[in-house]
Amino acid sequence: MRRSPYLFSAAITVIIALLISASACKKKVQPTPPPAAVETRRPEAPPPAAPTISLTATPAAIEKGESSRLSWTSTNATGVTIDNGLGTVEPSGSREVSPSVSTTYMARASGPGGDAVAEARVTVTAPPSVTPPPLPAISDSEFFTSNIKDIFFDYDQYTIREDARVTLMENARALKERPGIRILIEGHCDDRGSEKYNLALGDQRANAARDFLIGQGIEASRIDTVSYGEERPFCEVQDEECWQLNRRAHMTMR
Repeated sequence: MRRSPYLFSAAITVIIALLISASACKKKVQPTPPPAAVETRRPEAPPPAAPTISLTATPAAIEKGESSRLSWTSTNATGVTIDNGLGTVEPSGSREVSPSVSTTYMARASGPGGDAVAEARVTVTAPPSVTPPPLPAISDSEFFTSNIKDIFFDYDQYTIREDARVTLMENARALKERPGIRILIEGHCDDRGSEKYNLALGDQRANAARDFLIGQGIEASRIDTVSYGEERPFCEVQDEECWQLNRRAHMTMR
């Protein structure tokens, strides 16, 4: 029996349709996604190093007027200062200091990593006191000659002049230092006037000097007086300068 060409063609068409339908029913496969990008992180820089500093004083104790040397060393510092007048200094070095009193010095080092400080103290002591050697002892006679002076008067007067007052006050201070000394005050005159008159005037001059010393606190028992008038001149030239030298109260030690 012969098949119709029409049936054969229809069969082919059905087969092709079935194949297309089967192909359309297959599950679609998703493509594989690309791998995720990995983030790359750079390592962090380390923090700046902290500065360090050391400070010493040599010697640490001095006498007033002497010197000490400050020495310092720093690291990781961009600036170094020292107080008490030194100010900004090099990162490492030394300076001589001469404080008059005990002083604490502080050094400060500064840098990106912060600050650091160090201290050193210089102790100042007073130099030992030096006791002066005792003055050599002098005798009363030497003391009297060096410290007790005569006084002078105007013509025909026994009044204590201002210059004589100063001298007698100094004499009184000296006599108080040596209470064992006794004195004799001699009254003298120039040769003008009678001998009798000048003896009386000399006595008045000696007594005036004595009374002044007593008024300054010198005991009367330590003072004697005598008048020589014009009998014992200190100068014999006939002029005013010489006569003035003879008008005096002369002090001697008993």
